[in-house]
Amino acid sequence: MGAAAPATAGGAPEADLSYHGAVSLTGGRVDLRLVPRNHGPSAVPDATVRLRWSVPLVNGQALPEGCARSGTRVVLCRVGALAADAVGRPIGLRVRLRGAPPEVVLETDTVWSGGSVDRNRPNDRLRVLVLDTGDEYYF
Repeated sequence: MGAAAPATAGGAPEADLSYHGAVSLTGGRVDLRLVPRNHGPSAVPDATVRLRWSVPLVNGQALPEGCARSGTRVVLCRVGALAADAVGRPIGLRVRLRGAPPEVVLETDTVWSGGSVDRNRPNDRLRVLVLDTGDEYYF
């Protein structure tokens, strides 16, 4: 048998999730590409990322499989299982904002990590200012 996964003092496995990607804003449309990563040391059986915008989203939008609205400004997307020291499947999302704001702030954070403990939260809790220029902002 292999070695047991590292665990915290409370017995929960420890993992370190992060998100990297690119986001742009053009005329009220946000295009987002997001890649999850687990820096380990343990695998994560399932995870969910929350994407929160500073401006409300237009109602009735089609979202990709695994993503769902959770409020006027929030979308939750299933990340899925992540092996230790592995990159997850990319998440692509296009949403429309109400109106045509000159800027929007996108916030990301992990809301479910399958019972794993993440002691390094700053790399999955991000805030990105996106200006309505059509330029991609990388994070």
